[in-house]
Amino acid sequence: MARLVRLAARGFNRALQLRLQTENVTFGQWIFLRILWQEDGLSQRELSDRAHLTEPTAHTALIKMEELGFIERRNVEGNKRRQHAFLTRKGLELRDVLEPLALEVNDAAMAGLSKKAQEDLRNALSVMIRNLENDEHDAAARGVRVPPTKGNTAN
Repeated sequence: MARLVRLAARGFNRALQLRLQTENVTFGQWIFLRILWQEDGLSQRELSDRAHLTEPTAHTALIKMEELGFIERRNVEGNKRRQHAFLTRKGLELRDVLEPLALEVNDAAMAGLSKKAQEDLRNALSVMIRNLENDEHDAAARGVRVPPTKGNTAN
């Protein structure tokens, strides 16, 4: 099951990347744009948490997004250390261009599945996600954490 889900996710990502590149937007930028379209003005930490990515990854993406004019980063509430990302007009306008591309990928992936099969799949995946989140939470309660993927010094 894990292999099938991973391959499906990989297929979704690649299909979307093919479409996003026509607008010179990377998949990583897409992830942060989607989050900011829902809630603008988040900090780098909040964005990395919501994207389930590391802060250095978020930092790199946000710098590039600022260079491209999609966002502006600024300090808020007198905090000189913590910057928040705010969509620019250009970043906001990308929504009307990029969201249809994502819907196109969804339609391509679901082609040939009945409405009932699509709904059953959504429900099953939602249950699986919740189960795996609970499993990780239970492990953390026992003091077991997911090991880092980089910088592991074990030989």
